[in-house]
Amino acid sequence: MNKIALPTILPVERPEWKKCFIAALMIATTACIGYGLERTETAALFGLYGLLFAGYVYLLLRPQPSDGQVYFFVLTGIAMRVVLLFSFPNLSDDIYRFVWDGRLIVNGFNPFNQLPSDYIREGVLPPGLTPELFAKLNSPDYFTVYPPVAQAIFWFACYLSPNSVAGSAVVMKIILLAAETGTLILLLRLLRHFELPVSRVLIYALNPLIVLEISGNLHFEGLMVFFLMLAFYWLNQARDLRAVLAMAFSIASKLLPLLFFPLLIRRLGWKRAFVFFSLTGLLVLLSFAPLLNTVFLNNFGASLNLYFRQFEFNAGFYYLLREIGEHYSGQNLIRFIGPGLAVLTALIVLFKALFERNVSWQTLPHAALFAISTYLLLATTVHPWYTALPLVWCLFTRWRYPVVWTALIFLTYAGYGPDKFQESYGIVELEYAGVLACLIWESRFKSSLSTPK
Repeated sequence: MNKIALPTILPVERPEWKKCFIAALMIATTACIGYGLERTETAALFGLYGLLFAGYVYLLLRPQPSDGQVYFFVLTGIAMRVVLLFSFPNLSDDIYRFVWDGRLIVNGFNPFNQLPSDYIREGVLPPGLTPELFAKLNSPDYFTVYPPVAQAIFWFACYLSPNSVAGSAVVMKIILLAAETGTLILLLRLLRHFELPVSRVLIYALNPLIVLEISGNLHFEGLMVFFLMLAFYWLNQARDLRAVLAMAFSIASKLLPLLFFPLLIRRLGWKRAFVFFSLTGLLVLLSFAPLLNTVFLNNFGASLNLYFRQFEFNAGFYYLLREIGEHYSGQNLIRFIGPGLAVLTALIVLFKALFERNVSWQTLPHAALFAISTYLLLATTVHPWYTALPLVWCLFTRWRYPVVWTALIFLTYAGYGPDKFQESYGIVELEYAGVLACLIWESRFKSSLSTPK
């Protein structure tokens, strides 16, 4: 298939007044959530999110829009992101760790070398690291887990705004806004390349969870998705060196794209894949070079080990296995179950890669969606923003259960109370039951939900 570029000026076409009203309502509702609510205000939060999602689904279920109307709603999605530019992240406190790490780097310290609590115990705090900032960290006794591209953005944001957490947040939001805009452009090009309806871009462009978690709450899945789609785009153009660069940046933003490497082997061929993986690995190592030392290797490895052996949140099959383990052993066996499920995920993805029948770039999204869904269903920790990957891959397939997942996973915010977080296992059961029911329904009837086709 030939490359089809976007027109220089998008032929934006205004849709009927009802759709325009819903678009305006979605922008206004996004602003209300971003500027007017805290995550402890559960009823109001769920009410407004439900309104947002209802508008989203309404627009997806309408008859296929013209290309001009698609561009109008893509611009609506960008406007939903822009309106959050000056809102402070209200559903996540990760921003404080971003700023902590960034201010360390600005002052010449390696954020991987010491725990935040170590600085407090020693009583010698670098400029900008205050007891007040420390008190807002959600993981003061864990080493940072953010890869070098994310760390570079933390540094840049804190360099430009050294004394204001809110100012640093705005800098990061501008970068993520640019990444999200780039993702939407790439999705339009990829959909045209595969001769799929461009209206499918709206599944990602207007999704409330994606807008709120990436542009509102500063989760770097947005950067990872952009570079991953850029790598996918360049692989389709047979521009391997550019794809290597994009893939390396994606991994250096979040490590998760490594999951898709086995799926590339048969598509690239063994020799080409070896070169691709070697160059990507070299670039990733080079990106770590400014932070690399023996202390880093120990501490970063310790953080990854903790992720699989200690952290648990909104898990699917892991919670079931944990209950069985506690019933027979009387203790939480996460230190065995977590790594075991990680190995099982790797084996399943390898099996898929080796025995996949129809191997082509057009079927890669199907295989990648299978891989990331397997990973999330077997993971010990599944935060709402993790669903960005299954959602973006599903655009190129007939599967729409990730859309349902982005609706139900938001319910996990019900656990945030005024004083502490208390996870509701009933909500977790509802979430996974809904996702699996949708998956089974789609598998049985061999057709996707009624989204743009």
